[in-house]
Formats: sequence, structure tokens, C-alpha cells
Amino acid sequence: MKSFLLQSPLPLPPPPTRFSQMPTFATSPQYFPFVFAAAATASASASQQPKTPTAKRSSKPTKTLFPTPSSTTTTTANVTTPSLPLKKVLVPIGFGTEEMEAVILVDVLRRAGAHVTVASVEPQLEVEASSGTKLIADVPISDCSDEFFDLVALPGGMPGSVRLRDCKILQQITSKQAEEERLYGAISAAPAVTLLPWGLLKRKHVTCHPAFIDKLPTFWAVKTNLEVSKELTTSRGPGTAFEFSISLVNQLFGEVVAKEVAELLVRQLMKAGDDNPRKEEFNEVEWSFDRIPHVLIPVANGSEGIEVVTIVDILRRAKVHVVVASIERSLKILASRGTKIVADKLISQATESIYDLIILPGGNAGAERLHKSRAVKRLLKEQESAGRKYGAICSSPVILHRQGLLKDKRATAHPSVISELNEELVDGSRVVIDGKLITSRGLASAIDFALAIVSKFFGHARARSVAEGLVFEYPKK
Repeated sequence: MKSFLLQSPLPLPPPPTRFSQMPTFATSPQYFPFVFAAAATASASASQQPKTPTAKRSSKPTKTLFPTPSSTTTTTANVTTPSLPLKKVLVPIGFGTEEMEAVILVDVLRRAGAHVTVASVEPQLEVEASSGTKLIADVPISDCSDEFFDLVALPGGMPGSVRLRDCKILQQITSKQAEEERLYGAISAAPAVTLLPWGLLKRKHVTCHPAFIDKLPTFWAVKTNLEVSKELTTSRGPGTAFEFSISLVNQLFGEVVAKEVAELLVRQLMKAGDDNPRKEEFNEVEWSFDRIPHVLIPVANGSEGIEVVTIVDILRRAKVHVVVASIERSLKILASRGTKIVADKLISQATESIYDLIILPGGNAGAERLHKSRAVKRLLKEQESAGRKYGAICSSPVILHRQGLLKDKRATAHPSVISELNEELVDGSRVVIDGKLITSRGLASAIDFALAIVSKFFGHARARSVAEGLVFEYPKK
């Protein structure tokens, strides 16, 4: 995938001791304030600073449908800053861990260049997360007991935060991290459920998910989306996970790297000078059902992990029946940034059912494999012939375009492939709905994409209720 990093980014302010001391970020009313503020500063300055010369890229045409990186499983960064020291990060997971928080943390930190270890606190490496997504850890937590980490970051979720709390090895690792004044953080339920019983919140300003805020010491509890208190960073929920992750990148690697990662995310959502509408809809039709909707999400090696996990998590929160189907020979998928996901079924089994909606996740390598899948091609053709709904996000709208499924339809896609859509293009909107088709720009718009589907299925009130549980800003009307 193409890089969208500024050639001469302005520096971010240094990590604050209180998030409220950073008004540029805290007062931004948009998508996730930390990221948008970083991009706004960079965008405003780009035209005022001389551009740094960059090496010329090869103009040879590619033989693949999508511009694919040299490795589909690489965990190296998309940032351009050279010679960064290796930073080691531990992200523990357990039964009931919030999958969006865990996967966003891992993805963003790996984009920045961190060596991230996902460790299971369970007897086995495979862990079923809070909304039913099955993740596979890299190692058991026992392998980490003697390791040095620059950062220990705890995802939330219930009962995942309890499982982390009850893990003695993790408690020892995190306590040592705090004693030696190295970075540690927690999001959602984890500050109150995990860190508080361990005694690691003393004399620290802390935030957490609104459902658990009353468990924190009143004097030290704050209701900001992000709180940095010396070496401790806390945040509120899945809807603030990008902010949380970018803040940790800033503290680990510094201003320039955090700015570049933030810019990479934001460029998927907006163009300079645009109003950046959340959603546009054309040829409106009803999507409502008198039963539970059934949704199919085909996945492949190289699929974008954040998009898969976010869509599945949010739809299942809304009580949609979701089937994740692997087009590979195994249920186990190695998604982008090294995230390991276990699908519910093989695609051959999934073709035996009828689905109200089929959604293709992005990720260049994954989209390439989905494009070549005969089973996916047949399912999409039958879906359109039967007048049922279908959609795609990131680079996968190009699959629909190449199969003739965007004819006379309006759509959007990731900036790296958006020129492929030609006359169907709606550029600038995060989500575009045209009749029974829905498309979106990329991983940074995945929450909006999933909530738009919930809204079409059940109405705006259900979508807003789900958004509140995520701690995600969503319009009242």
C-alpha cells in the first residue's frame, strides 16, 4: 500500500503529564482528536515548508490487481524515520479481551516500528475475545517473565480484564515496569479492573471506560478520552484506541514518528479542504429485517486485521449473526501486521448458506487473494443476482469494480486504489451507500462503516447505542 507520510512533518508537542494540557488535541470535535489534530497541524504546514527530496520510485507496471508490499506478514513500520532503536512492547490477551483494542494497539505500534509480543494469559495460545473473535497469541505469558519491555499495554474487555488481573506473572511484569518507571498503559476496563487491584494507580490521574469510572479513586479519576500521568497512560474504550495507541507511539518513538503514523491514518479519511462527511447515501432503500440479519465476511492471509476485527465486533455487539470465512486451506489467517485470526468456517462451508450482506475487508495482499477466489466471485455474483446487499472497504471495492458490481453505483475506496473507480467515485466521504451497496475508505473509517451497517439494519438509535458502548463520538441525528 502506498505511504501517505508527510515529507517534512512538524513536531508534536512532548508527551503531557495531563492530557488536558494539550488543548489542540483535547478540544478537537472530530473523529479521534489526537490523530486529527496531528494531521491538521501537518497539513497546514506542508505548503509552507520546502519538500525534502525523495528517492524516485520505479515506474514499472505491477502484474497484480493491488499494489502489494514486499511481505504480507511484515511487522516493520510504515514510517520513514531511519535508525530508530528497537522498542519492545508486551500486549497480553485473555479470554474476553476486547478485540478491537488489542488489534488496534498491536497494529499501530507495529506500524511505528515496535517489536510487539502478543502473550496469552490462558493455558493455550488461542483466545476467544469478548465479541467472539478468536485470536492467536505469539507466546504464553510465561515466556515473557524474564524479558525487558519498553512498554506494557493492557487491552480491556470483560471478562478479559479479570483474566489479566488474575495472572500472577503479568502482575509481576507490570509491577516491575512501574517500579522501574518504564511505560505502561491500560484501556477500557483494565485501569479499574486490572491495575487498581495491583496498586499501580497510586498518585496517578486515570481514566477508563465510563461503566467502570466509579471504581476509581474519586480524586484521581478523570473523564478524558486519554490521560497521560508520568509513565502511565490510560484511555476509555475501543472508540479511543487509536488515540491511545498514537499517544504510546509518541512516548516510545517521539514526535516525528507519531506524526507520521497519525498522518497515515488520517489520510484515509480526509482530503485537504474537504468537509469530510461521515456518510453519503444515494438511491436510498430499506435494509431492515424481521429477523436477525446474517452477514458473511470472507478473509484471507493479508486481510487488514483492524477492519476484520472492528466490523465483526461492532456487528456482533448489535446482535447481527456474523460468519468469518477463510478462503485459505486453514481456518487460521495471518492478517496484516502479523495479527493471527481464526475464522469461523472455511469458505466451502460458508457457501452452503444465504447471507443478507457480504462484506469484503481490505488489506492489499488479502484483497488480491479474495479477488482470485472462485468461491468469493460466485458468492458475490449470486448476491447481486438475488438482489441482496454487498459491500467492501479499503482496497476491496476494486474487486467489486472488476467484477462489474459497481456499474451505475457510487462508491469510495482507499486512496491508493481510488483512481480505479473512475465514474463511480465519491471521494472524501468515509462511508458511501448506494442502494444495496456500501463501501468505505479504510481501517481508520472501519468504525463508521460498521455503525452505518448497524444503522441500516436496525435504525440510528441502535447504532448510537453501540457507539456509546465503544466510547465513540456519533451524531445524535
